[in-house]
Amino acid sequence: MQPEIPAKAGTSRLIREGHRRRLREKFIKSGLKGFHDYEIIELLLTLGTPQKDCKQQAKEAIKRFKTLRGVLEAPSEELQGIDGIGPHNAFGIKLVQEVAREFLKERILDKPLCRSSQQAFDYLYHSMRDLKKEVFKVIFLDAQNQVIEVEDLFEGTLTLSAIYPREVIKSAIKHNAASLIFAHNHPSGNPEPSRGDKEITQDLVFAGSIMQIKVLDHIIIGNDRYFSFADEGLIEEYELDFSSFKSRKGEAGIKK
Repeated sequence: MQPEIPAKAGTSRLIREGHRRRLREKFIKSGLKGFHDYEIIELLLTLGTPQKDCKQQAKEAIKRFKTLRGVLEAPSEELQGIDGIGPHNAFGIKLVQEVAREFLKERILDKPLCRSSQQAFDYLYHSMRDLKKEVFKVIFLDAQNQVIEVEDLFEGTLTLSAIYPREVIKSAIKHNAASLIFAHNHPSGNPEPSRGDKEITQDLVFAGSIMQIKVLDHIIIGNDRYFSFADEGLIEEYELDFSSFKSRKGEAGIKK
């Protein structure tokens, strides 16, 4: 025999179930078009607790983290700081974030990058835009500019002493890469390269040239924008610097 549910509680439950059902039907019919940000978050929160009303928690999350993106990128412990959001609720938020990242990574692995900084940025921005510390990624490509792998090699305060060209080249050889694209983020949001960024990039171009591994680009991720060393002509400039250095060294050897 089923326990008797008080009329008021039963009515509230039916209202919640009807609301969630309408949201899901709306999504199935037309995707996220017409959804408020809090309704998207509400759907994600109910993935972990499908029987719980999450509307108020969703509105509070948007209020606290300002935007949909802010909620999606918020650490789990901060999400759980909102009354009524527990680890099961936060699960839905983190799940969709990680699925999106993996989807974008798989898409970039399935397509040639060629020399398009924009295509690389489309993937990198999602995975790097809200990182609190600097992360240095390397995209390894084959002779047809097909992506072989994407790896995080260094993190923290990225300086000349923190990034080792030897480790980069070692990883490139391990992946049998013909060319490389570097990327790192600026947590400040300003993607303009520092003097150190330029020196690091020049060193990496020189190291790659010695090993006959081409550096295609170094992309700095900022807030909704990026800086491409290739687009600005700096990669070509460093390659010419290396060729000039090599020529001078050869001439000096002949004179001896």
